[in-house]
Amino acid sequence: MRQKDRPAARKKRREPVLGPGHRAPSFHLFDQRGKPVRLSDFAGRRLVLYFYPKANTPGCTAQACAVRDGLTAIHQRGMAAVGVSPDKPEAQKQFDDKHGLGFPLLSDRDHVAAKAYGAWGRKSMYGRKYMGIIRSVFLIDERGRVLNAWYKINPANTVSEVLKFLDAQGS
Repeated sequence: MRQKDRPAARKKRREPVLGPGHRAPSFHLFDQRGKPVRLSDFAGRRLVLYFYPKANTPGCTAQACAVRDGLTAIHQRGMAAVGVSPDKPEAQKQFDDKHGLGFPLLSDRDHVAAKAYGAWGRKSMYGRKYMGIIRSVFLIDERGRVLNAWYKINPANTVSEVLKFLDAQGS
């Protein structure tokens, strides 16, 4: 096959991947009660920001309940917790009410925040490829910088990984 007869290779477009020291992308999303929430609302406080695919699914429920159960430890370390998914605020509210989560769940319907954080990308299940949320957790410091990021995290390990990281840092 001659060079010009070959199909053009597709360029893989990668979403940004954040790591320690990166400035956390700002966001302006609505929570489960319709209240606007911005990254700047957490200035002066550390934030555990996690992205999950869909409310009321087994993995996402396990993750949200693990965060709920770890809220005391999170708050004792001067942090807040926020979950983000593409669900509508109404679905987020039902999720919160059903499981008594007690922390903001933000609706990112257009995937703008997920893309900015590198939490939106190609996934595969049962041989089917599609675009979706990459389950991710970001620990953001008081000045809006990423302290650490965990991509493709196990839902049950969200809080334990953050606390383990903080213990290793001596904070």
